Amino acid sequence: MASVTVKRLWKEYGRQVVLENLNLRIEDGEFVTIVGASGCGKTTFLRLLLGVEKPTRGELLIDDKPIPPEPGPDRGIVFQRYSLFPHLTVTENLLLGLEFTGSRFLGRLFGAKRRTALEKANALLDSIGLYAARDKYPSQLSGGMQQRLSIAQSVICEPEILLLDEPFGALDPGIRADMHEIILRLWSQNRMTVFMISHDLKESFQLGTRLLVFDKRRQDPQDPDAYGATVTYNLPLKAKATDRLAA
Repeated sequence: MASVTVKRLWKEYGRQVVLENLNLRIEDGEFVTIVGASGCGKTTFLRLLLGVEKPTRGELLIDDKPIPPEPGPDRGIVFQRYSLFPHLTVTENLLLGLEFTGSRFLGRLFGAKRRTALEKANALLDSIGLYAARDKYPSQLSGGMQQRLSIAQSVICEPEILLLDEPFGALDPGIRADMHEIILRLWSQNRMTVFMISHDLKESFQLGTRLLVFDKRRQDPQDPDAYGATVTYNLPLKAKATDRLAA
């Protein structure tokens, strides 16, 4: 698990202020849901946590240490659009992260290490209901199955932080409910700190242990880029998602 501290953080692109004066403390193992109007910096915040963007000023700390300047296996991410390799099977897509982590120079595992990785991949596929599809290609999967595989890709290396950018937005309501159960189970098993952007307020309350609302406190009609968004509401939720899962 990992705690996240944000101190007086600003993110600007030239004269455009995207985020201004963010101050947060997220404890180990929280499930943080994030809502707000389109374009208010929610995805930019996830990109800062991932390490592909740097703050213009201020601090962003993981376990009280500066965030690494690039993505690493300690942080996984899932987008609304599936990030799968079409030329690889379900199993091969899942093995890829383990191979690059376990063999950075060759990008391949052999012998006992490969057998261990394959056992881990198969166990994860079984837990999310994809074991029977292990030899299929992404084009042969439904949208819900592809998103399950995307989530499995992000958690198989056991990241400390999982970043979800509207992961269920394109799914039908029934499939979304199944995905909610899967993500809660993986969160509970892996004890990750989760940040999830959603446009669905009901979903945000159902899943999260904390709800963050991003919005602009200040507006200038003559210069709409002069001010950025900040966290206008930081709401601890009474019932934890793990309690709902157990029920």
